[in-house]
Amino acid sequence: MKFSNCNRKRKVQYESSEPADFKVDEDGTVYAVRSFPLTAEQAKFLIYAQDKETQEKWQVAVNLSREPTLTEEPMKEPHEIEEIVFPRQLAKHSGALQRQKRDWVIPPINLPENSRGPFPQELVRIRSDRDKNLSLRYSVTGPGADQPPTGIFIINPISGQLSVTKPLDRELIARFHLRAHAVDINGNQVENPIDIVINVIDMNDNRPEFLHQVWNGSVPEGSKPGTYVMTVTAIDADDPNALNGMLRYRILSQAPSTPSPNMFTINNETGDIITVAAGLDREKVQQYTLIIQATDMEGNPTYGLSNTATAVITVTDVNDNPPEFTAMTFYGEVPENRVDVIVANLTVTDKDQPHTPAWNAAYRISGGDPTGRFAILTDPNSNDGLVTVVKPIDFETNRMFVLTVAAENQVPLAKGIQHPPQSTATVSVTVIDVNENPYFAPNPKIIRQEEGLHAGTMLTTLTAQDPDRYMQQNIRYTKLSDPANWLKIDPVNGQITTIAVLDRESPNVKNNIYNATFLASDNGIPPMSGTGTLQIYLLDINDNAPQVLPQEAETCETPEPNSINITALDYDIDPNAGPFAFDLPLSPVTIKRNWTINRLNGDFAQLNLKIKFLEAGIYEVPIIITDSGNPPKSNISILRVKVCQCDSNGDCTDVDRIVGAGLGTGAIIAILLCIIILLILVLMFVVWMKRRDKERQAKQLLIDPEDDVRDNILKYDEEGGGEEDQDYDLSQLQQPDTVEPDAIKPVGIRRLDERPIHAEPQYPVRSAAPHPGDIGDFINEGLKAADNDPTAPPYDSLLVFDYEGSGSTAGSLSSLNSSSSGGDQDYDYLNDWGPRFKKLADMYGGGDD
Repeated sequence: MKFSNCNRKRKVQYESSEPADFKVDEDGTVYAVRSFPLTAEQAKFLIYAQDKETQEKWQVAVNLSREPTLTEEPMKEPHEIEEIVFPRQLAKHSGALQRQKRDWVIPPINLPENSRGPFPQELVRIRSDRDKNLSLRYSVTGPGADQPPTGIFIINPISGQLSVTKPLDRELIARFHLRAHAVDINGNQVENPIDIVINVIDMNDNRPEFLHQVWNGSVPEGSKPGTYVMTVTAIDADDPNALNGMLRYRILSQAPSTPSPNMFTINNETGDIITVAAGLDREKVQQYTLIIQATDMEGNPTYGLSNTATAVITVTDVNDNPPEFTAMTFYGEVPENRVDVIVANLTVTDKDQPHTPAWNAAYRISGGDPTGRFAILTDPNSNDGLVTVVKPIDFETNRMFVLTVAAENQVPLAKGIQHPPQSTATVSVTVIDVNENPYFAPNPKIIRQEEGLHAGTMLTTLTAQDPDRYMQQNIRYTKLSDPANWLKIDPVNGQITTIAVLDRESPNVKNNIYNATFLASDNGIPPMSGTGTLQIYLLDINDNAPQVLPQEAETCETPEPNSINITALDYDIDPNAGPFAFDLPLSPVTIKRNWTINRLNGDFAQLNLKIKFLEAGIYEVPIIITDSGNPPKSNISILRVKVCQCDSNGDCTDVDRIVGAGLGTGAIIAILLCIIILLILVLMFVVWMKRRDKERQAKQLLIDPEDDVRDNILKYDEEGGGEEDQDYDLSQLQQPDTVEPDAIKPVGIRRLDERPIHAEPQYPVRSAAPHPGDIGDFINEGLKAADNDPTAPPYDSLLVFDYEGSGSTAGSLSSLNSSSSGGDQDYDYLNDWGPRFKKLADMYGGGDD
């Protein structure tokens, strides 16, 4: 269809009167939407054109007739292929270029997708008007020809026939832009390339697809009709500007169908879901499930393709149900003076969604607690109200409380909902009487007394009160704290009496106040007690004489150039302290003769030498000091004065310092500690030396190898002993055949630390015949004999057994006993045994000497 736009461009939209069978593309191409049989008679339908801006409409009738088949017209020529001719080039005319016409435009080629062929399918024929004189070759370039995807379009290089080789898919490529070329046989371009546009016509070959298979939305309960809920969206891969891609939505089903089967509706173009009926109640229906269908072809149920998705709509809770108490009155009890105790548990019901602000209860006390002694906390799990005592309650003041409580939610009720009477309840709390602590009033109790009171003086009465007015109980008193042990209390009436003299100057008195603590206990069940403090403010009396300060001083042998400044120390306070009077005593007479004292002010005086020279030394100067008490108190205080030789500056040049009659206590202790430490060090050194001497003596107890004739290892720095020492019978290292009978072996006798008295043991004699076996038994027997040897030293020593084999004519050396009588034996044969026995030969073979 072609539309003449007259004088101006128009944006025209085409529509068919039979959209299920025929569609019109934007360029006016009319094509069949589906395959269907066409009757022999002509088919008629209308094409509408509408201006998108002015909405002006036009229409034209289309008469469609069926093409005759080849069997019907066997001699009919094949369908003529459209021919595209290259436009003429600019040519010279009379020496000037002549421009060709610009109104020659090659229309695009429209090719339906998913064509069934046969392939290759001829599209158009490209021709140049120069093919009459030249032999030309045609080719096409561009995506789909020689560029990916290659091979979709081909051209006959001789005839210029352009063909498509396979079905096209608009969803992959909707338009192909090719360029046609014409060259001679030498490859020279004879025509400018021309553009060929191939549009792939969309077919309805794709179903709508939802972005999500399950859509979730929510709407508050009680919403009015028209409330927006959610939007579902589907997409179609077909052309969105054609009917194939125009979708329409609708709701197929709703579950559950209460209170109405049509609680929701959907905008068929946008997919917006809104409510259309009232009555959404979460307490009845918490969730709705909708099946949504999307259909292309503008929702045509016959020709459109469809798909479905699920929309889950949750009805959210609003506070449309107030909390209601399960009872009108609740009861509880609490012992007096207890806090943080739960006295009652308030239970409520709420139909709203649990654990939401619309369900969570908040309790408040609206009456019956003017002093704020109770509070109500909410249990987050059960939503119960916990009535708790936050301030102590006195049974003697209030025996019962009747509270009015109200329950609300954390968020206000929905508009139009009121609190019912069940949202208010009464709580009756009974107070239980318990035994309470006695208390002293006032506490502490302060009294004023002069110090110096004698023992047995009654000071005051400290009594306690029992708050339990409805219990008949007795109170007894005891002393809890009395640092100076000055007081006692009567256990019945609480009368406090002194048992010692009160002294303000005691170290237990702080800031003139003495503190004592007493205990009052009742006889209740369980017994309770309370403490009270008595503070005695002690008034000062003049009971302390002043003393000189400092007690030691230095001065020069001459009155000049210095003097001694002194003051007085008085433990009393005004008016029993300063100002002080200073004076020197009349005796001894040397005091006033050598010294003079001058009062500087009420607290200080100056002591000076009265004579021109006083020999260096230590002098004790008595000074009379009198305070200002009533009556005054005086004291003779000794001032130690060191008179020394001074330099020109008035400083003592003597190295000795004042020590008085002796050293101070601290110095004496230090000296004693040093002496003790020194003595300990000396003692430790002596012990160490003695232990060292003992060790040396112990080492000397070992018998010198020169004098020890028992078994020992004697080392000779010799490599050989001659021919007689070269014959060794190694078989003799084994145990002898026979040993001494068990009768001669002392059994069970261990070595002692002192010389035994019993008979001397005999060492085992080696057998002359060798015996195959270990020599361990022989060594053990020798060890037993050595343990019983009375000549052994009283300490452990190394016993070495040199087993040199059997068959010796001399026998074992272990059998030698120097203590026995050996005068009858002949030892001259020892000289024949070689140099190793020379020592024995000299000792025993030399005769009587």
